[in-house]
Amino acid sequence: LSQRLASLATTAREETWQSRQQLQAQQQEMARLQEELSRARQDGERWASALQRAQREALEREATRGAEQARQQELIRDMKERLLELLREKDALWQKTEGIDTPVPSPVPRDPGLCARCHKDFRLLSRRYNCSRLCQGKVCHTCSMDMGKHGRCCLICYQQRHAQAT
Repeated sequence: LSQRLASLATTAREETWQSRQQLQAQQQEMARLQEELSRARQDGERWASALQRAQREALEREATRGAEQARQQELIRDMKERLLELLREKDALWQKTEGIDTPVPSPVPRDPGLCARCHKDFRLLSRRYNCSRLCQGKVCHTCSMDMGKHGRCCLICYQQRHAQAT
């Protein structure tokens, strides 16, 4: 019986030793897995932080792009307005030059507040000149030429004078 008890005690010790070995292996595996979990959580936090930063930068870029687009649209609108102004000026200049080919000056308009050539209103900043040649009309700065000490005259009278001189 004592031999049997000794044999059972030896078997129990071996099983205990094996159980402890398995327990230690499982504890080491659990420690390794906890380290991996900790690293994975840290990586997750870094990725979440990087994602938030990327989203914030994307929103800032979008806001900058929106502001730039608004500036460009405003510039386009200003350019269109300037183009319309230039087209109006071109039409006005074309109307002024249309009468230059006629040798006879046009009659002075009855309204003394208008230029004899382009019919522009005389205002505070648009000065009125009396033509010092044939027509004696009142003309604006744009429709007149400087004749030096002889004063200013309208473009038609200026062309006639130079045509006679040549």
